Amino acid sequence: MRFMMMVKGDTNYEQGIPPKPELIAEMDKFIAEMTRDGVLLDTGGLAPTAMGAKIVVDGGKLRVIDGPFPEIKEVVGGFAVIQAKSMDEALELGSRFMRLHLRVLGESYTGECEIRQMF
Repeated sequence: MRFMMMVKGDTNYEQGIPPKPELIAEMDKFIAEMTRDGVLLDTGGLAPTAMGAKIVVDGGKLRVIDGPFPEIKEVVGGFAVIQAKSMDEALELGSRFMRLHLRVLGESYTGECEIRQMF
């Protein structure tokens, strides 16, 4: 089964762009391990919302809104597409990834990893 893991943080997340070198080093190790094990299919970090845009459909019309988006409460900072045998395995991989963040960034780190099966 394929799953998408989305790492989210509050709007303070974007103040940490680019991420600390220690976090990058730990993520690189984890990514290499998951790639070697055939679990990781794709991954990426996302640029700040100030560099993005969104397309909104409302009242039968499309409109483009350039970032940043001050009204948002959480920011997707990155993603991974993984191949796992079950949701339990995907949850274990996501937990390991979030423990990595906690270990490197400390107890003040706030974030979440949303995991959803892909069809």
